[in-house]
Amino acid sequence: MAVRIASDGGSRTGDRLTVGVAARLSQYLRVLTQARKMGKDRISSQEISEYTNINATQIRRDLSAFGKFGKRGVGYNIDSLIAEIRKILRTQGQHNIALFGAGRLGQAIASSTIFADHGFNIAGAFDNDPAKVGEPIGGTTISGYDELRELIREKNIIVAVLAVPPDAAQQVADEVVDAGVKIIFNYTEALLDVPHDVAVHTTSPAVELLYALYFYLT
Repeated sequence: MAVRIASDGGSRTGDRLTVGVAARLSQYLRVLTQARKMGKDRISSQEISEYTNINATQIRRDLSAFGKFGKRGVGYNIDSLIAEIRKILRTQGQHNIALFGAGRLGQAIASSTIFADHGFNIAGAFDNDPAKVGEPIGGTTISGYDELRELIREKNIIVAVLAVPPDAAQQVADEVVDAGVKIIFNYTEALLDVPHDVAVHTTSPAVELLYALYFYLT
């Protein structure tokens, strides 16, 4: 499912998306998915611009590089554009992911529709608290770490979502990498040491807030 990404400088390098284009397409996909949930059928580049702070001309340029998806004065069909962007990002279909940590953050992640909206199914959840093992979480059941390797293989899990305490994050990362996972979505503040062929995406609301604050104040 991984997007093949190259350094910026155009929409593609060979058959790879550039970093900038991949990032912007992902933002468009987020807006389109939310707009569909709100009951909208069509959307204009200007509307997408208002929700992403990306210039409407840049949006049209990005999309036109892959085909003719919209009509002037009419906008884009949301369902069609979602399907096309997911095809470009090579993320069409459903993908199984595993959640590690069933505390407050893990429970919040499991109860959210944010992953399901984009084709990700939480097919497994793990916690080291015996009292939580066997309890329901989202659409699955919490398992112990002793079942990790078997479930990852059995359910073809490709992404690990870490919602564990920071001091446990590296050990969990080591275990999921050893089990074959190549993508880690890290909700902790821990800096993870992983092999070069494993992708780690760390999300930090504080860092995002600082980024937004910088542009607000300057």
